[in-house]
Amino acid sequence: MLSRLLKEHHAKQNERKELQERRRREAIAAATCLTEALVDHLNVGVAQAYVNQRKLDHEVKTLQVQAGQFSKQTAQWISMVEGFNQALKEIGDVENWARSIEVDMRTIATALEVKEDRARPHSHRRGL
Repeated sequence: MLSRLLKEHHAKQNERKELQERRRREAIAAATCLTEALVDHLNVGVAQAYVNQRKLDHEVKTLQVQAGQFSKQTAQWISMVEGFNQALKEIGDVENWARSIEVDMRTIATALEVKEDRARPHSHRRGL
């Protein structure tokens, strides 16, 4: 009877050891799966961050090129506006010069009329 109890005890101990070993292997397998899943999830996040960073770098380069082009175009516009302003000033200068010439010509015309009137014979004045 004692021998049978001892055998049963050993058998139960062996069953427990096997059950513990099986549970240990299952726990290790589950932990491995969990670790792999976490690493995969992190890798997906890292990969997405890398893709996003590349897109941002490309957008920054594109924006820099466009900003340079805009700067050049703005400089051209400023130059054109300055040229236009200068042309307007010159037109104003020509207009003032023309007015000045007109005033001088009227003064000369008036002086010539006065001189012509004085140069006419006196007899012509008597008839008036």
